[in-house]
This record gives sequence, C-alpha cells and structure tokens, in this order.
Amino acid sequence: FTGPSPAVDLKAEYVGVTSVNLTWVVNDSTSDSYTYRIEVVNGTKKNLTSNDTKAAIPELIPGTMYNFTVFPVAADNKTEGEGSSIDLYTKPSPVVDLKAEYVGVTSVNLTWVVNDSASDSYTYRIEVVNGTKTNLTFSDTKAAIPELIPGTMYNFTVFPVAADNKTEGEGASIDLYTKPSAVVDLEAEYVGVTSVNLTWVANDSASDSYTYRIEVVNDTPVKNLTSNDTKAAITELIPGTMYNFTVFPVAADNKTEGEGSSIDLYTRPSPVVDLKAEYVGVTSVNLTWVVNDSASDSYTYRIEVVNDTPVKNLTSNDTKAAIPELIPGTMYSFTVFAVAADNKTEGEGVSILQYTRPSPVVDLKAEYVGVTSVNLTWVVNDSASDSYTYRIEVVNGTKTNLTFSDTKAAIPELIPGTMYNFTVFPVAADNDTEGEGVSIDLYTITVSVNSLQCEPVAKQPYLMLKWKCPFGNNSGFRIKISNIHTSEEELAPPCMVEGFEQTFQTARLNFFSTYNVTIITLSNGSESSPVDRLCHTSISDPPPPSEVPSVKAVSHSSLSVEFSDFDSRNGPLEAYAVMITTEEQGPDFLKSKLNNTYKDFKKKKTTAYVTYVIKTEQAESPSSHSQNGKNIINVGKGNTMYGYENGPLIPLCSYRACVAGFTNITFMANMIEGEDSYVSFSPCSEPVLLPQDPGVIAGVVIGCLLAIFAVVAIGGFIFWRRRRKDKRNTEVSFSPIKSKMIKVENFESYFKKQQADSNCGFAEEYEELKSAGVHQPKFAAELPENRGKNRYNNVLPYDISRVKLSNQSSGAGDYINANYMPGYNSKKAFIAAQGPLPNTIEDFWRMIWEKNIYSIVMLTKCMEQARTKCEQYWPDKQPKSYGDIIVTMVSEVVLPEWTIRDFTVEKSNTPESHTVRQFHFTSWPDHGVPETTDLLINFRHLVHEYNSQNPMDSPTLVHCSAGVGRTGTFIAIDRLIQQMEMENTVDVYGVVYDLRMHRPLMVQTEDQYVFLNQCVMDIIRSQRERKTDLIYQNVTAMAIYENFTPGPAFGKANGYH
Repeated sequence: FTGPSPAVDLKAEYVGVTSVNLTWVVNDSTSDSYTYRIEVVNGTKKNLTSNDTKAAIPELIPGTMYNFTVFPVAADNKTEGEGSSIDLYTKPSPVVDLKAEYVGVTSVNLTWVVNDSASDSYTYRIEVVNGTKTNLTFSDTKAAIPELIPGTMYNFTVFPVAADNKTEGEGASIDLYTKPSAVVDLEAEYVGVTSVNLTWVANDSASDSYTYRIEVVNDTPVKNLTSNDTKAAITELIPGTMYNFTVFPVAADNKTEGEGSSIDLYTRPSPVVDLKAEYVGVTSVNLTWVVNDSASDSYTYRIEVVNDTPVKNLTSNDTKAAIPELIPGTMYSFTVFAVAADNKTEGEGVSILQYTRPSPVVDLKAEYVGVTSVNLTWVVNDSASDSYTYRIEVVNGTKTNLTFSDTKAAIPELIPGTMYNFTVFPVAADNDTEGEGVSIDLYTITVSVNSLQCEPVAKQPYLMLKWKCPFGNNSGFRIKISNIHTSEEELAPPCMVEGFEQTFQTARLNFFSTYNVTIITLSNGSESSPVDRLCHTSISDPPPPSEVPSVKAVSHSSLSVEFSDFDSRNGPLEAYAVMITTEEQGPDFLKSKLNNTYKDFKKKKTTAYVTYVIKTEQAESPSSHSQNGKNIINVGKGNTMYGYENGPLIPLCSYRACVAGFTNITFMANMIEGEDSYVSFSPCSEPVLLPQDPGVIAGVVIGCLLAIFAVVAIGGFIFWRRRRKDKRNTEVSFSPIKSKMIKVENFESYFKKQQADSNCGFAEEYEELKSAGVHQPKFAAELPENRGKNRYNNVLPYDISRVKLSNQSSGAGDYINANYMPGYNSKKAFIAAQGPLPNTIEDFWRMIWEKNIYSIVMLTKCMEQARTKCEQYWPDKQPKSYGDIIVTMVSEVVLPEWTIRDFTVEKSNTPESHTVRQFHFTSWPDHGVPETTDLLINFRHLVHEYNSQNPMDSPTLVHCSAGVGRTGTFIAIDRLIQQMEMENTVDVYGVVYDLRMHRPLMVQTEDQYVFLNQCVMDIIRSQRERKTDLIYQNVTAMAIYENFTPGPAFGKANGYH
C-alpha cells in the first residue's frame, strides 16, 4: 500500500485536565479505510489507535505538555503515512482551598492549593471583578490584590495557567468584601448622666450600605450596640463612670468590619441633692450636699460662687465645703457641680441662694429713755447695710419683736419703771438671714401717780391719801408732807395692779391745818416727776375749855351766862349752845341731852336741856359781847333759836350752866344731832339760885298756861294742815336752818336789787350757799366697792339722806348715788339721783321697784357734745330684764321740747307690776338753763298734775347727769311754786340751802340760781297781769295732753299713739 497522505488541520477539539480530544482531516480518497495511530509523548511514549479522524486521549497528567503525532495507517494496518504533530498542554486542575489570608481596606491576600505534579511550572491568573474586571498574574499559590475599594464586595477567580502561559485550568472563585475604612471624627455629641450620644464620619463610597457596631467597654462585660447611622445614643450607663466606646464600620455583608475607632468618655455625674447651708456666718458659709452615684468616691466638686463681683470657683474633694472671704449681709448664689475622675466631666449644677449673715451692730445705745418708750440708735459698717432691716427683740418676761428699716428705733408701749432687754439683730435683704444680736439692758422711767386725792379723816389728826396705782412697775412711793412749820417724809409700799386705788394714812398731823403733800413714784433708783396737792386735815371736837362759864342771876326767871370763845385750833367754831342743868354732869351725859328742849325740862323728862343756840357769826356782834370780849347769853328771855325755846326759868330754883362749842353742828328736824356734830363742853358752873318774885306768881302761872295752850294749838293746827296736804313718809325730816323769806308782793323790788350790777346780789347769795352741808359725811359713797358706782367723784351722796337699797340681791350692796329730797309737803317727796352708769342700771331699776316710784323726771340727753351724760336705761321695743326687774315700753310720744314714755315694770317670779312714766325734758343744756322760764314751768306743771294721781308715799325720781344742777333746779321750782301758792311768800335761798343739806351742789351754777329767781319773778308778774290763780294759765301749752289719762291705770286708753 502506498503511504497515506499526512493528516491536515490537526487540532485539539477539547483540552481537558486529564484528556485531550484531537480532530484532523485526511484528503485521501481512500481515507475511509484508514486507521490512525496517535503517538502520545511525555518523556514516555504511548500509542493509541483511532478508527476516526478524531481521538479522545485519556489519562493524561494535568498541566503537562504532550506531543501528539497522528499517523494515518493504510488499510493494511501497516503502511503509515507521515505523522502530523501538535504540542498541547493539558489544563491544570482547579486550585483548591482558595481563601483570603488577609482582607484589608484596599487589599486582599488570597492563598490556594494546587495538587498537580506539574504545578511548579504553573502561573496563576486572578480575575478581580467588581463591576469591572481586572486580571493579575502570580507565579505562587498566593496573591496580594491591591488597590481595592474599601468596604466593597469583590469576586476573585484564580485560574492555574500551564507552563505555556496559555493553557488555563478552570477558575476557582471567592467573593470577599474589603474592610470598611475606620470611621473618623468620632466624638461625643452629648454626654449625659446615664447616656452618651456619639457621632462619626465614614468617608467610604460604600458607606451608605454600612452598619456600625459600637463596643461599650467598662469594668462590666463588653456591651455591643448596632447603629445604621453615623451616630448612636448609648443609654443605661452608670453616672460619672469612664467608658471606652469603639465604633466598627460593618460592610453590607454584616460581617466584614473595619478597624474600630475608639473614644474614652466619662458620663456626667448626677446632680448633687440636699444642698444646704450647714452654717451661715458673716464672711463664710459651710455647704453640705449628698451624692448618690456609685462612682461618687472618685468625684471632686466645683463650687461656683456668684455675687455681683466676678465668679469665683472653689474645688472640694468631699461632699462639703467651707466658702470663706465673703461679704457680710450679701446674697450669694452657690452652685455645686460634681466632677468625674477625669477632672473635666461635670454634672449639672445645683444652686442655692444664701445671704451671709450681717455683721453685728455696733454702738448700740439709748438716745432717749421715756416712761413708756425708748429710742435706740446703732451703727452698721457693712457695705450691704442699705438693704438691711433690723429685728428688735424686747424681753421683759415675755418677748416682743419689732422690725425697723433704719439704724434707729422708737420702741413704744413699754411698761414704766421696768427693766427691758433690747437685742438688735441686723436682717439681710431676704428678711430671713439675721446677724448676731447685740443687747442693751434699760429701765423705763417710772410714772407719776394720777388721781392723787387727800381726804381729811373725820375727827382724826391725819390725812388719808388716795391715788390710782400708776401704770407700770414701782418699788414704792416717797411721800413728803410739809407746811411752814414742819416737813416729814414717809415711804409707802409698792403697788402691783394698775388703776387699783392705793390708800395711805399719814402720820399724826395737826387738826385743821393745810399741808403740801408731794408723792414721787420710785423704781430701781429712778424717780418719777413729783405730784403735789394742797391738803387740809379734818376739824374735830374743839379742845374742852378748862374755864368755867360765869353765871349770874339777872331776874327771878333769867340768868346771864358769860363764856370765852373755845380754842379754834381743831377747827373754826361754828356755833355755841348754852345748856342748863340742875345737876353736875359730865360731857357724855351732856352730849346725849343736846336734843332735849325747854319743854322736855318743863315736863321733867330731863334734868338738862339746850336753851340757846348761837351761830358764831351772830356771836361776833357787839351786842352779844361783854367789855372783856367774852360772849354773853341771857337765859330765860323766852325767844326761840332754831328748834330750841329759851324759856323762862323757875324762881327759887338752882341752875348750872355749861357751854357746848361746835366746830360742826348738825340738825335733824331742827334738833342738834349730838352724834353727828363735833362738840366739846365747858365745865358746868356752880349752881346759881334764882330769887323769888311773889308779886307776879299768879300772873306767871296764868301766862305760862296760856302760852302752852297757844303753842299746842298752833302746833296742832300746823300738824293737821300738813297731814292733810301730804301723808307721805316722814322717816327722815329736814328743814333749812338758813332762810331769806320774802313776801310775794315785795319780791319784785328784791329781785331788781339783787339783779343790779350783773346779778351781783344773787352772786353773793350763791357764794354764801357754797359751804352748806359740805362737812356732812359721805362714808358709804367713798367705800372702795362703791367708788365705781359714782359718775363724778365730786358728787357723792351724804350718808344722812342717801337712798338705801335692800340687800336681797346677794353681794349687790345697798348703795346707789341718790338722796331723798324734801318737797313742800314731804321730807321724801323726791329722790335726786345721778344718771345711771352701765354698771348701775340694774340698781336704778331696783330703786324704782323698791321705793315704789311711779314717775321719773329725766333732764338730760344721753349724749351731749359727743360725751355720754347718761346711759339709756330703758328698753326700746322689746321687753328687757335688768337683774330680776323686767321693763316693757308701752308707749312713747316725742315732742319738740320733751318726750313722754310709759313703762310696765314687773319683778320676775312675782305677780306684781306697776306703770312708770318717764318725763324726758330734752331742751336743757348741761350747766345751763332753758331758753325761757315758761317752758320749764309748763313742764313742771305736767309732772305735778301726773304726780297728784300717784300713791301718797311714792317719791318722784329726778335725775340729770350728776343729779345736782338741773335736778336741783327742777325740785326747787316745784317747792317754790307750792310755797308761793300756799304761803304767799318765797324763799329761794332757803330752799336751795335745804336741798344742799341733803345732797351736795344742788342748783350747781350761779346761772341756775338766777334762773330760779327769774322763774319766780315771771310767775308773779304773770299772776299780777292776768289776775288769775297762780301759775297754771297756759292752757294752750297743755292742750296736747287733753286726752291723756294719767295714773296707775295707764296702759289701755292713753290718748297717744
């Protein structure tokens, strides 16, 4: 056979790792019968046979170069054509264990393993894919891939390349992210007490896909937090503690982390609590506070001290601090910041506003010390003192606090004579922070006594001093009593109750002497200003004379008694009484016989009697004096002096005479009251025998009998007449002992005479009346328990005529400031009383009930010239109880000049009641007189008409304010009108004298006395001009009362509404 043609287009249809598929072409026409020997040469030869123009060569060594020669073989299987050769490498095996030995931010180190025997000859192509492809070649089984983008995913494929640098094995791939770049600008945006806010910057282009792991490291286990943003809030931290915060950027695979960026931070300490000033001083403050953080042991504290001056900072290692060098009395803001162990991280500040204490005041002193006040001054040197106030603590047993804004203070309302401790505390502008107090002890000046009264003690040679215990404290009183002859000092004990009346009896003084009494209040060495009074000691019984009266027989029925004036050192002699006795008698016996008369002697009721009474002004007349200046009295002349008849003596009888001298003589029913008079007696004379008168015995006897009969007849007539006029009570009987009786027809000339020279005559008469009754005792009114029942301390009722209440009310006493007053027909026709006080209204109604009073004459308004003159003692619309007396007003008629009210008066728990009418005259000024006389005359007529219907024993109660001026004028007018009507005579002087013997100051002013005389004059003129019966002509004035039915039956139809 011919040799076949060589194969053409020999090539590797497939190159594998351990096999190669070859293909070729043969153009011979006989090629269909060909077979093919493939010679495989790699160091050794191996032959394979193929029946086709292709062949799969197996069991090759990876990555190894083979020479493949294809010989066409003719049909004889022997004749071979020329061989066609091809050199081929098998593909290397894929690498294994491909991994990243290192992943960096911009590089990755890969390693792999190749198990092929030919691997030593390999190179490696690494395909880097991230959007774009990059190829790198390496000759080792590892590769460092640089210039990568941080945080980006790459696909790395490693292809083993055979020694021909062309034949590549299958690639082995791995996907890897590069590490993100470390974050930058990591910082704490906010550091709190238990949280921290971190922020950072990531500059990578892939950062939008990053997450971030924050590693929080403290002594406690690591805590990891994840954030999707470039910031993170780290919570639940411990205050004041250092933390390490590391932020790791994490690529989109949530696995690949960049390098961590760290920051060390302390959390802020918690604010301090219970911040307070443990001590506040003048220039320093000690602060304390509490910190509850677990890390507080490592803290320090910054204290910021703020005033108007620049801020000052202090540091303390403890939870307390002493802040020095402050300004006194100034407000500071102290802010305490807790500082963590880094000495940098501070907690929130806690503040307290605190004033430093002001400096103590200096130069504290009293600028003025008074009775009830002290003026203090002091100095304060602090720069802040303009804003200070000052608290002054005033201590005297109790404490009082006063506040002042200046460096001086007037402290009022102190107790006189008392030691006070005054402490001045400067107070800062917060009105709370006080400086230390500075004290001063001072005594207030003691008070002079007030209401000093000196009263003579009846018939005693000393004075009774009275004063009101002055306000405040005292250690007693120094009393100096002096006159031109003597000067004595005494000490009175201290008193405690202000206003309580003190009494002090002086040492023995002289009777009837004038002394200057000075009283000074004492207190702890200080003295009040003196209080002086001019005082008079009492009169007393005259010293009994040792001289015996000289008695001589003048006729068979008369004697002359000659005696010297008594010694007046115990008081001026007011009167003498000559007493006739048939026996030797002592003074006590004689005193008991001063009310015995000639008639008693004649009836043999007594052996001693008063025959003659002479007032000293009468005794001073020349006719009653002998040549040697002695007094001469003729006994037995038959004249009458006062109530004593100087009757003729009996011939052939022996008589003794003695003289009674009076410094004060008191009459009761024209008889001398021995017990109430101040009297002493001369020794009785030796008996004197009267001669006999035989020639006239019968005539004398007949004359005596006729005289006795006449006296009895006249006395009986007068007694009968007065009994007919008035059957009222005559328990206490008074008559004037002075009088100026004038007939009605002579009164006008008398009036004009007295009225001349501006009422000069009336003024003289009124002056004479001033002494009437003034020596009469007022003991009941002056008792301590009764003084508060007197409206005026100079208007006190005489004991002899005062109205006594029953003592049925326990503890109420029998006293009321009121006296029985004589009218024309009765010695108890009126009761003159003061206007009730708030505390005597019940007594007033007791008197009305007990004394059976049916009419009240009220002559004052309750208020005059803004002063209370009388309490309203009656009810208005509703019944009212005054003690156990119930009073109901049943009617009231108000007229221009007066008002008439009717009351029903009843006593609780009794069935009795009666009506009382009040005549309230509202047109009479205090201490003055009404505008016209007819106004008062008509008012008196109205009262008189009503009283004529009342029971006989019912006195009319008359009062104004004091119960003497207007009251005396009204009672006097009533008596004078009746006197003119009944006797055709008038005795204004005598009536006023009589009233003043029963109550002091009756008809209180000269104007009122003149007004009385004017009333009498107007009544007389009216009678003469109209020729009508006295007084009651003004029917028109009374017409308003036409329908008025007076009397006890009042209450049903009274005629007014």
